[in-house]
Amino acid sequence: MTDTGKRLLIKRYASRRLYNTETSDYVTLDDIAGFIRDGREVQIVDLKSGDDLTRQYLLQIIAEHESRGESVLPVDVLNDLVRSYMTGNVSVVPEFLKQSFAMLRDGQAKVIENINTMNPLAKMPGFDAMQAQQEVFLKAMTGTWKGGTGPEAGEPRNKSETKEKDEDLDAIKRQLSELQDKLSKLK
Repeated sequence: MTDTGKRLLIKRYASRRLYNTETSDYVTLDDIAGFIRDGREVQIVDLKSGDDLTRQYLLQIIAEHESRGESVLPVDVLNDLVRSYMTGNVSVVPEFLKQSFAMLRDGQAKVIENINTMNPLAKMPGFDAMQAQQEVFLKAMTGTWKGGTGPEAGEPRNKSETKEKDEDLDAIKRQLSELQDKLSKLK
């Protein structure tokens, strides 16, 4: 079991093989990409010279993924990156990218947190009954909508159903008329 909080040291031997110092075995670029995907920070150093090769290998991982069709970086962004190297305005770009990715990580963490936590209303007593009533209400409202098609949208299936709907409508009109009479008497 590895410690995910500690930076993983990878040593590159003269043979260009990469050696994981935690597990004492050789790793590939895909393995390193997997470590990073799992949240590990890695550092890749040349065994002989001690040079830090991390940036070079991370760029190689990105290039391999991009060449496989796993495009993350739009061409416009790549053009802007190349342009920033050519114009000498490189000093602003790293900080901008760092802050942008920090905001992206924070946003993703909040979305995941919201997904993982239950809706607070779901804990409220009677929420299931209220939700069922809403579904019935919506079904009733959309069931009588004349803009749709099919029997679910309020179209009669046969002549007897048409007659029943007309009778129901007449009954509703009578009840409405009676209510209006009662209201006018109250005034």
